Formats: sequence, structure tokens, C-alpha cells
Amino acid sequence: MVTSFGEILKIGINRLEAENNPDATLDAELLLLYAVDEPRSFLFVHRNDACDDYTADYYFNLIDRRAAGEPVQYITGTQEFMGLKFEVNGSVLIPRQDTETLVEYAINRAGTMKGSISILDMCCGSGAIAVSMASNLPKAKVTACDISEEALDVADRNAAKNGVEKRITFEHTNMFNRIKRGREVPLKGRFNMILCNPPYIPSGVIPGLQREITEYEPVTALDGGADGLDFYRILAENSWKYLSKHGLLIMEIGYDQADAVKQLLESQDRFADIEVHKDLAGKDRVVSASSAGTK
Repeated sequence: MVTSFGEILKIGINRLEAENNPDATLDAELLLLYAVDEPRSFLFVHRNDACDDYTADYYFNLIDRRAAGEPVQYITGTQEFMGLKFEVNGSVLIPRQDTETLVEYAINRAGTMKGSISILDMCCGSGAIAVSMASNLPKAKVTACDISEEALDVADRNAAKNGVEKRITFEHTNMFNRIKRGREVPLKGRFNMILCNPPYIPSGVIPGLQREITEYEPVTALDGGADGLDFYRILAENSWKYLSKHGLLIMEIGYDQADAVKQLLESQDRFADIEVHKDLAGKDRVVSASSAGTK
């Protein structure tokens, strides 16, 4: 019996709906487009066309993986962020739209700076922040750091795919300590901006998150310690040492962490102009601070 693309799509949607997937239709469509390697218009033009058995079997295998909890982005190996395409796999977090709030704010602030701009992206993961900054700021030079060598490999490929590899330097670090031959030495240099989307989920909260996160995304990129603030403490205690005069520290935060993160910065007496910025949903998402007026 000949099966059409529309019919296998309906089967895929029903399979995901049975697993209580809230985005069953969208996910099923994205996986079908991935299976046939076609743009979205394919669903309108070829919905009633016959689908061969090989493609149908391949598609249903993708649907089974999604039904088991694997994120669509890991199945297809791609995610869009700031209008750019990024490779993603189990070594890196999937870039979220929430993080675009940080990047957009940083780009706007960079527009007020004269000359070339030096940027440090701490905990770079897939390179979404670093690559987006370099792509939008032709005069920017970016240093991207991560403790995961696997993540750095992904970020390096994303820089090349988006044509900014010549303006990004990747460093294997444990936060502000460079790792080389098993030894850690402090990073050198100062930057106009330090950007960071650190792990900030409290350890005890992680087991209760949806399985797409707990079973597939790297826990080390999520776990912010008992109260979720471990990395903000490191940033508050050390980032000022690497900021140029009037340099900016810009961090993504959890929606309920603004007051705690502000207090950490204030306790150092090294920052001025500490501000909280909201995302499109109206939730606290970014904290920024200036090195101006520090000791």
C-alpha cells in the first residue's frame, strides 16, 4: 500500500501526542523535513506525494528517538540562534532564545564603544554567544573559554561554519584559569566585555527537570551548585581583574536569581552601575555591571 508524506506525518504526530509532547506537530514536521532534506515548503507542495519505504522507515526511527525524549536539535544536529545556524550535540547545551537577551544587550552596548572591541565569552559551550558577537561586530575580537574540550571542538566548528573563525580564539580553561598540560595558570589580558551564561540551576532541582534535559544535555553545563550561585561567586570575585577601564560584565541568570547575583557583585566593591534586564517574557534574565569606579 502506497503511503503519502502527509500520512506518515500524521502517524508521527499521533506517536508524539501519545507521549504528551506539547509540540508534537512542530516536532513531527521538523523531523520529516530533516528526513527528506527539504525546506518547509515541501510540506505544502508534496504532502500528497508517495513516500518510499526507506524514507518512511527512517522517519519513524527519528520519531521514535523524539518519543523517547531526545531533543529535536540533537536528532537533527542543528539549532538556530540569533539568525545563525549552530551545530549541537550531547557535548553542549542547546542554545535557548532566552540567551538572545544577553547577546542583543551586549551588541547594543558594544555599539557605544569606539575602535576594536575585545570580548571574553566564559563557559562558551556551542559558541552561540561568541560566534553571534563576532558575526554582528566586525571589529570585535573574541576569546571563548570552556572547561569541556568537546564543547570547544563544537564551538570551533560553529565559528568556521559562520565565517568568524579568524576573529575567535578558543581557550581550554577552568573559568579564569587556563588549562595546559594538566596545569592551571591564570588567563592574561583585559577585555572590554566579559559575557557569561554559566551553569546556574541548583543541584537539587536538576533531577526534577524534563527528561529532554536530564537525560540528554550535559549536566556539568547546568549544575550551579547547591544554590545555583557557584559560578556567579567566581565571576564576582575574579572578572574585574580582566575588565578594562569602563569594561562590562554581562551574565545570564535564572529568573529568580537577580537579587542574589546583585548582592554578590555589590559585596566585592569592584563594580558600578549594576543593572537587571528582562527577557521577552518579562522575566529577569541578565545582570550587567561596569568596572568603572572600582578600586
